[in-house]
Amino acid sequence: MRNTIVSWIVISPASMSCTQSSRKAGLRMLWADAKKARRIKANMLKHNIKFHQLSYREMEHLRQFRRDVIKCLFLGIISIPPFANYLVFLLMYLFPRQLLIRHFWTPKQQADFLDIYHAVRKQSHPEILTCLERTIPVISDAGLRWHLTELCSKAQRGTQPAVNDILVLRECFSDHPLGMNHLQALQLKVLSQAMLLTPHLPPFLLRSRLKNHTTVIHQLDKALAKLGIGELTSQEVKSACYLRGLNSTHIAEDRCRTWLGEWLQISCSLKGKTDPYGYTTEIQTIIAFYSKIIIIIEYL
Repeated sequence: MRNTIVSWIVISPASMSCTQSSRKAGLRMLWADAKKARRIKANMLKHNIKFHQLSYREMEHLRQFRRDVIKCLFLGIISIPPFANYLVFLLMYLFPRQLLIRHFWTPKQQADFLDIYHAVRKQSHPEILTCLERTIPVISDAGLRWHLTELCSKAQRGTQPAVNDILVLRECFSDHPLGMNHLQALQLKVLSQAMLLTPHLPPFLLRSRLKNHTTVIHQLDKALAKLGIGELTSQEVKSACYLRGLNSTHIAEDRCRTWLGEWLQISCSLKGKTDPYGYTTEIQTIIAFYSKIIIIIEYL
């Protein structure tokens, strides 16, 4: 199946927008990524290393490679019926963003597709703020209610909140009504959309995927804080910002580094009850939830 998928990518009409040399380069990059992922996995098994114990670049490589493999597996599944190859060619031509992996996008496609993805998640921002405002009367502590009201007001005015404005509300996100296990179906859907996760699933699956996604992001944050933002290349900085919700394709590198530093200050300051996997339950919500959106809205 692997060879079949590769041949589709090389000869498909969807990839004809790329030159032959760029297609070959894409295949070389994909093959190199596969070998590197295999080495990382082998080292993890040999030395009994968990995912969160890897270096930042190793963790990010496995995360991205897994997404690429899922796309390839989807192509393999839909090609199983007889004569389905012709349908696959057509689908790849019509939907290169959804079906082709990043190695085979042209530079223009990469910029355009990132803008499209960000527009999708940006649609959820107003709904997320609305959900936040609806929970204010439910919060019993008067001080927390005031801080949350001020935070929503700043976001609506387009004023960038300070890091402490968000961290002071940690208690709200660790239990009812904003704890991950207390979120309603609508809240789970808009959060999934904001993180480019499909919102068209039952609530229990949405909650599970959000927990897993935010856990991986936090583990990456801890590894990145250990490495240091200054060690990242320009492309790595922009990719890290985009993963966390900022459309970094149109922002200067120095601003991206500043924003990423603020993000890490929030993420690495969170403390709470630790579960068996080694991350805090508070992190699952505050990163997944409104702090993520609030520090993004109107940043551009």
